[in-house]
Amino acid sequence: MVVGLVVLWPNGAPAHERTGVGFDRQTQQATVTKVVSVSCASVNASSETPTGDTSTAEGSSAQQQANGTCKKATIRVDTGKDKGRTFTEIVQPDQSRQLDQGEKVVVAYEPSAPKDLQYSVTDVNRRVPMTVLALIFAVAVVVVGRLRGVMALVALAISFLLLNFFVLPAILQGSNPLVVAVVGASAIMLIALYLCHGLSARTSVAVLGTLISLVLIGILGSVFIDWAALTGNTDDSTGLIHGLYPAIDMSGLLLAGIIIGSLGVLDDVTVTQTSAVWELHEANPSMGWRGLYRAGIRIGRDHIASVVNTLVLAYAGAALPLLLLFSIAQSSVGGVANSELVAEEIVRTLVGSIGLVASVPVTTALAALVVAADRPSRETAPAAVPETTPGAPGAPAGAAAAGAAGPAQARGGRGRRRKR
Repeated sequence: MVVGLVVLWPNGAPAHERTGVGFDRQTQQATVTKVVSVSCASVNASSETPTGDTSTAEGSSAQQQANGTCKKATIRVDTGKDKGRTFTEIVQPDQSRQLDQGEKVVVAYEPSAPKDLQYSVTDVNRRVPMTVLALIFAVAVVVVGRLRGVMALVALAISFLLLNFFVLPAILQGSNPLVVAVVGASAIMLIALYLCHGLSARTSVAVLGTLISLVLIGILGSVFIDWAALTGNTDDSTGLIHGLYPAIDMSGLLLAGIIIGSLGVLDDVTVTQTSAVWELHEANPSMGWRGLYRAGIRIGRDHIASVVNTLVLAYAGAALPLLLLFSIAQSSVGGVANSELVAEEIVRTLVGSIGLVASVPVTTALAALVVAADRPSRETAPAAVPETTPGAPGAPAGAAAAGAAGPAQARGGRGRRRKR
């Protein structure tokens, strides 16, 4: 992992000329200073009253523009070289985003456009609510998790730094997305697990289980992405990336996303299974690895059912607008599944789920083999006592204490030398 980071570490994202499309635009922060209601006809002099079918979306929108009431918003630019400059924007009554006075917005800047049209509102400034939500999350994690919660937040910050300064720039510079994803995911996993759970055999078993599962996910993802002929270029964002950087392997980028996306859930499964086996050993140190495996896998079956369902629902929720479009079109299930947009999500879900299912027996077996070798040492074994019943008349001094302490000490043996 260290060698991979050194060899693949980029020198920052490569520079390019902005296209002015999508996210690839110059943006500034701005404020809506004034909003007045005006007749749509007065601000759309070139528009004509529609005479066609108003039952369609286009006809209905044209009707509202001709007869409805629009908003004329004055926006002040707050950042950049044109700070203080104002411009106006007309908000149609059927637009999903309506502007209000005092609202903070994001505006796009196009230097090649006429001066009056250089700025336009593209989004709402959500920094304040997002920051408040992040602070609530951080406080909740620290209050409940205490020191481990703090370590989890530190690990989360490091993960974002690795994604931002290694994974994304390395892919943009032309490195193989699969190799970058494997190296980056390994670094994130090692830092997060050891930072949150400590440097121990228990954590190392979880690391091994996660690595083996990631390898399986990588192999399956590579096979089925190639077999299903998935290009990874299915929407405006991926199309823009391919247009700006044609050398990027988009199918490899899809596989990299599957690996990184599966990592977070894998960590949860492997750590939980390892902890379960360790606790079973603590409860019964004399249990062999087969018994530990059987008991651990029974816990794992419940975990598999809940985690797989969670993963499928998470992907379905992310693709819900797309699924609604297919439902409106009354497409058959086979036709929907065959389209690349949905097939990509199906492959992503099933490959990740197979890796999660496989991680349970793999991690449980590794944990059982490691912890079963941790037997009570001879020095902690109960001392031999005479056959005389403890506490009976004539019993040697201290026999009662030894007889009482022996079983308790045997039950509490954890394979470590006790301090004398």
